[in-house]
Amino acid sequence: MITYECDGVKMPKIRKRDTSSWIRHVAAYYGKRVGEIGYMFVNDDKILEVNRQYLQHDYYTDIITFDYDEGDTINGDLVISLDTVKSNSEMFGKEYEEELFRVIIHGILHLCGINDKAPGEREIMEEAEDKALQCRTDYITSK
Repeated sequence: MITYECDGVKMPKIRKRDTSSWIRHVAAYYGKRVGEIGYMFVNDDKILEVNRQYLQHDYYTDIITFDYDEGDTINGDLVISLDTVKSNSEMFGKEYEEELFRVIIHGILHLCGINDKAPGEREIMEEAEDKALQCRTDYITSK
């Protein structure tokens, strides 16, 4: 089950059923099943609070992924700052919706085992994000 909640922000305009189907499709591509996934959309103040409390990091970020995977079933809580998504979309010259879906799938890719911290991993993550976003575009246009 995939849930979408918000705290201190307005729920972004996403088609939850389509987004959940896309997430399941991407997970299946990596040989994973979707268990319990919880998205929480927040503002910068809240993500900074979560970052400090749970990770001892004192900075803003677009997403924090808490991984509770069990074997080939992905489970996790994903906290997304809509403020940072918006500022990143402006900084990178991307549409807000594209950046939002990039961040949404970024957390899922982490749960599927793709990392982005070590040398060379960022490029692998970006390639996986691009492939997943193209899959989403293909899915939407086929409806």
